[in-house]
Amino acid sequence: MKRSWILLGALSAALAVITGAFAAHGLRGQIDAAGLAIWDTASRYQMVHALAMVAVGLASERLRGRALAAAGVCFLLGTLLFCGSLYALVLSGIRGLGMVTPIGGVAFIAGWLCLAWAAVRS
Repeated sequence: MKRSWILLGALSAALAVITGAFAAHGLRGQIDAAGLAIWDTASRYQMVHALAMVAVGLASERLRGRALAAAGVCFLLGTLLFCGSLYALVLSGIRGLGMVTPIGGVAFIAGWLCLAWAAVRS
């Protein structure tokens, strides 16, 4: 489990840097300030939760149990739903994609609570 979460977190962090650079250099002038702000939120949340996935991998040396694995899954799911829906919203202009975003936010919160529970249980 350790290596998988570190790998996924590192790849997600690299993608967060790529998406941030893409917005700064490729989207500026193509989308409005509100769209850039939405994109920035997505890339920041992606980076934070990429590091959280790495932390899950590193914590697996000391913490055991399903709660730790659940934290990693929630961080990954949150990244896909929260960040992915925001990226897609900005690129497509389909406002309805914003309805998916809160589900990803709930997944992020659940991930942090699972990580806390894993720490308490150890």
